[in-house]
Amino acid sequence: MSDSSDSSDSSDEQTGGGGGEPQHLHFAIDLPDELQGGAYANVLAAWHSAYEFTLDFASTGPVRPRDAADAAAGFEVPCRIVSRVKIPVPLVFDVIRTLNEEMTKYEAEFGEIRRPQQNPPDAND
Repeated sequence: MSDSSDSSDSSDEQTGGGGGEPQHLHFAIDLPDELQGGAYANVLAAWHSAYEFTLDFASTGPVRPRDAADAAAGFEVPCRIVSRVKIPVPLVFDVIRTLNEEMTKYEAEFGEIRRPQQNPPDAND
């Protein structure tokens, strides 16, 4: 499995062929023009059925009070789904493996990936 921003990139995979020798499959990945820009997402929700995993990618809006009349109600972050991807259960392992490989390459090039702090320390501390 390989992600690409260029429609000419591809991925190869070995399969057991009928003749005993492994055969190479070549996946020619085509990225339609309308998807070239991608979709920005900073939230991921995942869920599953017996047959597939669903990944909802979303983008957040500004934090707002849950109930303007009741301060104790807290706050909410509106999230708009920008893409929903359904994948068959066996493909989940390939997705995880590919993401891990890409994260390893990213960290080798740019350094360790760090999560942003929820509450940055006060400069006076």
